Amino acid sequence: METKTTNDKHSIMKQDSSFNRNPELWELARRRAGFKSHLFTYVIMIPFFWLIWFLAGQHLGDSGLPWPIWPTAGWGIGIVFHFLGVHVFHKYNLVEREYEKILQERK
Repeated sequence: METKTTNDKHSIMKQDSSFNRNPELWELARRRAGFKSHLFTYVIMIPFFWLIWFLAGQHLGDSGLPWPIWPTAGWGIGIVFHFLGVHVFHKYNLVEREYEKILQERK
């Protein structure tokens, strides 16, 4: 007589499938998800900064560059580097290189 519920079976299947994951692909998926989260936050916050600037009326005076340009540019540079690290140079991760170096030293 089987007493496990559907939820128990689902959680066991979920745990079993985690053992079959390719660690390299899992890490790449984790890094891509991190980039998407970073990009989403940027896309939400930057317009919010510009809206604050606009509603505060600072655009009416001639005070030089608007202050939201600095977080837009700085954070944007961070987004570009995050993208490059995840999608372009993912094989050149410093942690992976150090791990490989340690493996070679122990052989």
